Amino acid sequence: MSDTAVQTPGDTPGSAPATVRSRSGVPSSSAAAWRRAKRQKRLEWIAVHSVAIALALIFILPFVFLFLTSVMTDSQALTTNFWPQHWVWSNYRTVFNVPGFGTWWKNTIEYAVLGTALTVLSSVPVAYALAKFRFPGRRVAMLAVISMMMLPPQVIIIPMYLFWAKQMHLDGTLWPLIIPMAFGDAYSIFLLRQFLLTIPKEYLDAAKVDGCGEVRTLLKVVLPMAKPAISAVALFQFFSCWNDYFGPQIYASDNPAAWTLSYGLQSFHGAHQTNWNMTMAATLLVMAPVIVVFFFAQKAFIEGVTLTGVKG
Repeated sequence: MSDTAVQTPGDTPGSAPATVRSRSGVPSSSAAAWRRAKRQKRLEWIAVHSVAIALALIFILPFVFLFLTSVMTDSQALTTNFWPQHWVWSNYRTVFNVPGFGTWWKNTIEYAVLGTALTVLSSVPVAYALAKFRFPGRRVAMLAVISMMMLPPQVIIIPMYLFWAKQMHLDGTLWPLIIPMAFGDAYSIFLLRQFLLTIPKEYLDAAKVDGCGEVRTLLKVVLPMAKPAISAVALFQFFSCWNDYFGPQIYASDNPAAWTLSYGLQSFHGAHQTNWNMTMAATLLVMAPVIVVFFFAQKAFIEGVTLTGVKG
């Protein structure tokens, strides 16, 4: 059927012809405009998703290269043939059998779990006090927290090392890295404080009217509402401890039994610098837990970061 209007038998002479509708139900007078709009939307969708796909490939391709190299033979690794001729899954078993690799895993898990737990337990009360209490020196305390955020750890590493190694005799262990986390972390305190400022004061007043003290109000009211921010802080700290290389290098470099995965991986690379398939397999094993944790906790992580405002 033509898109042009035709005169039907029921039309009277001199009257406007009846509008003929296309098969899609759109009046023929606007069918061309409708098709142009549909074509434009299709092109916009392709353009937007093409950029998204290109950006996704930029981030994913290095991991794909890492994985493919990790299951290659030693002779094929880092050649122009990017697809494994033989899938050597035994590379991962060989890496696990390297002396000390299991110990590095145990030390890293202990460091990350204890450090995360101590940071959350010590930072939440401080953030709650800075957000909801009014006391003399509150602004000075907040300024001190912000100042500690801007202070690089390399600035204080010498006095800290002298204290832990020479006076406390804890060199060769990870305790000089774990114990300070029991006294709070500046960034975690700041992030939690900003989130707690968004909790309406009426909830706290209602809890106090019901007979709750400050501790019970914190446990029963504030913590359930602050789960997204606490999850974000916990993930930040877990990733920081898991990937920490500087701290174990300073305190535990002389004791291989206290090495973590990040520091042990450097030693592994030095011993297998010509075996790139083994190096890639070890690197993938070190990265895998972080990727898995973030994959399952990304909703809480993103929610905690986005809901943390800049109030106050």
